[in-house]
Amino acid sequence: MPTPSLTAIVPCNDLDVSEAFYARLGFTAPEPHEHDDYRILADGKGGNLHLNRAVEGWVVPGRNPFGLYLYTPDVDAVAARFASEIIETEGPSHKPWGMYEFALSDPDGVLVRIGWPSQSAQ
Repeated sequence: MPTPSLTAIVPCNDLDVSEAFYARLGFTAPEPHEHDDYRILADGKGGNLHLNRAVEGWVVPGRNPFGLYLYTPDVDAVAARFASEIIETEGPSHKPWGMYEFALSDPDGVLVRIGWPSQSAQ
């Protein structure tokens, strides 16, 4: 039985491509896909993400307003997996708002920030 939580539903142009991207972040489908237009992913640590096939023309890479934040103490390990895709040239860094983080774009241009509180990362 699920525990109370909030899960993002992310519209995607290509579910297979998006699922492969999020698998690199540790999110996989715990069960076989029952629906062609919806995927339920989990990271086994309490993180969940739902992918939904977008209506054609609704999600435009480069103009996508959606964003996600993945909290993980493994910021540097994740950054190493995505080294050539990190948006900021300096890679993971301590931000003025108290997070050690970096940012990526998913295949549809969703901003994905990966971080952990700075005092815990030092």
